[in-house]
Amino acid sequence: MDTQQSGYDLASALVGAPPKFEAERASLQDAILASTPTSVKQLIAGGVAGGLSKTAVAPLERVKILYQIKHGNFQSIGVFRSLSSIAKTEGLRGLYRGNGASVLRIVPYAALHFAAYEKYRNWIIEGVPAAGTGPVVDLVAGSLAGGTAVLCTYPLDLARTRLAYQVSAPGNPSSCGSVLPAPYKGISDVCTRVYKEGGVRGLYRGVCPTIWGILPYAGLKFFVYETLKGYLPEDSRNSLTGKLACGATAGVVGQTLTYPLDVVRRQMQVQSENALVGAQYKGTLDGLISIARGQGWKQLFAGLGVNYMKLVPSAAIGFAAYDSLKSTLQVPPRGS
Repeated sequence: MDTQQSGYDLASALVGAPPKFEAERASLQDAILASTPTSVKQLIAGGVAGGLSKTAVAPLERVKILYQIKHGNFQSIGVFRSLSSIAKTEGLRGLYRGNGASVLRIVPYAALHFAAYEKYRNWIIEGVPAAGTGPVVDLVAGSLAGGTAVLCTYPLDLARTRLAYQVSAPGNPSSCGSVLPAPYKGISDVCTRVYKEGGVRGLYRGVCPTIWGILPYAGLKFFVYETLKGYLPEDSRNSLTGKLACGATAGVVGQTLTYPLDVVRRQMQVQSENALVGAQYKGTLDGLISIARGQGWKQLFAGLGVNYMKLVPSAAIGFAAYDSLKSTLQVPPRGS
């Protein structure tokens, strides 16, 4: 009887244990989050949000790059046939070629972008009280944050473009696009070979149009996003649907106005000292003029349709995930 009673007591203890353990775990989690600096939590939220948004649209991003640098006949066969062609010749993994470099870049890029935005915003509000806390502050802070993130992660963006540019020929998986001399084996191989060809300057080929593009693009994204959120009713402002809608609209507006600079950047990224793609562009303006004259002005908007297809979910997921993760990580709300 004592044994049976002991069994009942043990069972009761086990059944009653989870709530206690859950409470202790929750308390420990709250303590860890409370002791973690806000800037670190912003970096984590931004990095995870960036990785999720980029991976979700990686196949469309690859097709867009192939359009922008006028590779093969991809432009003429359309988006879905391009995706099908890549899947048939390279397998499903081919749709994500270069995504490793993209995520490796976008995690620190997004982390720096979002965290730097918050930091610059606070500095502007504290240092220039007359500026207030309106959308103009978001515009300036977003632009500065975008430039900071680009300069810190640009070589990885170049590696991502070079890897995405390689297209295997049917029946010969080891071959690549006819312009590049040999297939790259991975991110480190790209960086090593580009560095040998052109040094540090080679690793930053195309950074000027990137900076010129990212300053207004990043600023406009935050400007439009925060402005639209301000127009939403209070109950909708923090809803997932509201964040997705505002994020998608912000991405479309920013990207449309700066897209030609993105095309110049991609074409410059696949150039080397051996002139991988046509003539060497001397700079951003020369690139814009040369592409318009030599390839037609429509080439400056090549892949824009694909870009919209991937940008809307990408921007929406990025902003929504960032705001949601900030809540989960208990990031204190901003003053305004």
